Parts: sequence; structure tokens; C-alpha cells
Amino acid sequence: MEIEVKKVPEHQVAFIFHKGSYEKIPQLLGKTVQWLMTKNVEIQMPIYGAYYNSPLEVGKDELEWEVGAAFVGELKAEEDIQIKKVPEHEAVSTIFKGPYGEAATVYGALFEYVMKEGYEIIGPVMEIYMNSPEEVPESELLTEIQFPVAKK
Repeated sequence: MEIEVKKVPEHQVAFIFHKGSYEKIPQLLGKTVQWLMTKNVEIQMPIYGAYYNSPLEVGKDELEWEVGAAFVGELKAEEDIQIKKVPEHEAVSTIFKGPYGEAATVYGALFEYVMKEGYEIIGPVMEIYMNSPEEVPESELLTEIQFPVAKK
């Protein structure tokens, strides 16, 4: 596994925040992307999930997460879809190949790297979905995992 520190440029995203089980991720991510497709904007990477806590820390009804997609253009929030600017930042990053449910297996290595290199985590874990289960078999799914960081 290759771990790198990369600069993530400023971008804006449309997203839905949710508290509860991860089971709704596909539905809410689909809703966000569909909403963006009805607008006159350019959808960009990342299509992502951000995870504010962990199933190792809280019950599934207490999980806090968001899913969304970056875009170029001007939009206003509607209903449960929110808009925000993500500032430029550094991230410790790696690419995981395999089923989404197994991506968390690399979190430990990323966390160890963050500590060893003198960084601190400054935001939620991000999973960037680089392809789709509608396009490739689960074993070929690519997920970039990022920990937003700053030097201590």
C-alpha cells in the first residue's frame, strides 16, 4: 500500500448529512448526484463519503456522515441537499482496491503514518469513490481514503 501526502484544492460540494446507519449511503449519494444532474453545473470528482465517527465508537443509529459530489457552477441549497466550500488542505491518502465494506482495513495504516510523520487529523475521514459497482465487479472498486491533516 502506497501512502502519500497530497494537497487537495479548494472545491465546492453538494451533500446530504445523515445520522444513522450506513445502509442509506447508496440512496442518499444517488439522490445528490441526480439532483446535480438536473442543474446546469459540471459534476466533478470527488464523489465522496465523509465519516465523522466510527461504528467502533457508537451504535449504528448514532453514526454521523455525509455523502456528496463536487461541482463547478452556482447553486443554492434545496431541501436536505446542502452546499459548502471545502478549503484547500493537505491529506494523507491511499487507494484501496476491493469492496467498499472492506476499505476501513487501511485506516490503521493511515493513522499510524499520521502519528509517525507528526501530523494531526483536522477533519472527518473521506472516502472518494473512483468508480462504481455498476461499472466494475466489487473486487475492482477503487476507493481513495483521505485523512485531512496539518503539521503539529
